[in-house]
Amino acid sequence: MPMPKFFIAASNIFGGMAYIEGKDAEHLRVLRLKRGEKLIVCDGEGNDYECRLTSSGPEGAEAEIIRVIPSRSEPDVFAQVYAAFPKGDKAETIVQKSVELGASRIVFFRSERCVSRPDAAAIIKKLERWNKISEEAAKQCGRASIPEVGIEQSFETMLEHASQAQLGLFFWEEEHLRSMKKTLEAAGDGITSVSIVTGPEGGFEKHEADTAEKAGLIPVSLGKRILRCETAPLCALAALMYHTNNLE
Repeated sequence: MPMPKFFIAASNIFGGMAYIEGKDAEHLRVLRLKRGEKLIVCDGEGNDYECRLTSSGPEGAEAEIIRVIPSRSEPDVFAQVYAAFPKGDKAETIVQKSVELGASRIVFFRSERCVSRPDAAAIIKKLERWNKISEEAAKQCGRASIPEVGIEQSFETMLEHASQAQLGLFFWEEEHLRSMKKTLEAAGDGITSVSIVTGPEGGFEKHEADTAEKAGLIPVSLGKRILRCETAPLCALAALMYHTNNLE
C-alpha cells in the first residue's frame, strides 16, 4: 500500500523535519497514522520527502525526514489547458483528468457559444472547488506539484496568455488541413511549453478561430470525429505527453 502523501509549504521543511499543519494535520489524524509510521511530504517544488511521524496532535504534526526523493512524476513540458466553460460538472472532469495526465495549469474562459456563463459569485465557489479537485488528483496520482486552476475573463486575454507558450494549439473542428500529429512533428524535439485551447459544446465561431490565428496560435484538428468538450482537452493532452515521451 502506498504511503500517504501531503503537500506542505517549503518553508515548513527545515532542520531535518517536516511540520504539517491545518487540514493536512487533521487528515493525518483521520488516517490514524501512528508515531513511527512513514508518509511522503511534498514541497510543491519538485521534491518528495520520505518521513517518519514523530508526533501528532490538535495543533499539528511533526515528521522526521528520512530521505529526499527528486520527483519523477512531473513532465518536462509545461502544458497549459485552456478550456471554454462547459455545462454541468464537466469542468470537474477536465480538471481531475488534466492533472492526472500532467497538465501544469488549467484555465477556463468564455467564448461566444458557451452555454454556461457563471457570474462572479459562482466563479469564486467554482474555483475553490476546482482547485480542491486539482489537489486531490495531484495527491492520488503522485504529482510533485498542484496545478493551479484559473479563469480568464475574456477570450482576447486568454489568447494573449496562451500565445506566450512555445507552441500554441487552437483546436477547431473546422480545421481540416493541419492535424495535431503533423503540427507536433513540425515543431520538432525540445518542446518545453504548450498551450492547448479547446472550445465549448457548440464549438468555436469562425471569427474566433481567425482571431486566435492572428494572435499566434495554430488552428489544428484532433481527427475526423467531433469530440465532446470534456474529451477534446484530455485527448490533446494525452497526445502531447506521448509525443514528448512523458508517458514512458
